[in-house]
Amino acid sequence: MPSLHRHNNDAPWSWQDYLSWPDEERWEIIGGKAFAMSPAPSTKHQTIALRLSAHLLQQLSGKPCQPFIAPTDVKLSEQDVVQPDIFVVCDPAKITPSHIDGAPEVVIEVLSPATSSRDLREKKALYEKSGVREYVVVDPLENYAIRFLLTDDGFDKGTVFASDEFLVFERLDGLNVPLWEVFELPPPEHAVAGLR
Repeated sequence: MPSLHRHNNDAPWSWQDYLSWPDEERWEIIGGKAFAMSPAPSTKHQTIALRLSAHLLQQLSGKPCQPFIAPTDVKLSEQDVVQPDIFVVCDPAKITPSHIDGAPEVVIEVLSPATSSRDLREKKALYEKSGVREYVVVDPLENYAIRFLLTDDGFDKGTVFASDEFLVFERLDGLNVPLWEVFELPPPEHAVAGLR
């Protein structure tokens, strides 16, 4: 636990508190509770995040939606500030010089052992409540992704995408990313056959 001190330990942490915290420490606030973003992600985590964001950057070039990578602050409310691994914002009014103000269209979290349960529970609930339209979690150990789409009743049950499939982003007009490239795996037979 880091160096966060204050007089009233029961009060929820807020955006104003967050702005005063040391730059060298990475934090998130979910429901007014502070969570340390440590240890630093593994090299495999970062490679997957980089490959996925590169695909998004290339395919969204010249379009209104813009991808971002961590560490970029996303303020979802006064008591909810997160730094998703990758996210896409389609409303330019939400982009400020210092942070994103409001829910991104799409959020992607690459799971790591230290944070996977939070990504699948607290953060998923927060993104659902905040109006994120598409939430994707990527498992770098088992090489698959799960996509949750926001409906009128909250997130759906989720769709699993295997490493030999395209990850399809419904809220980005069906933009798709070959997961085998993201995971640095050999192309599947159907992809190789398609090139012949």
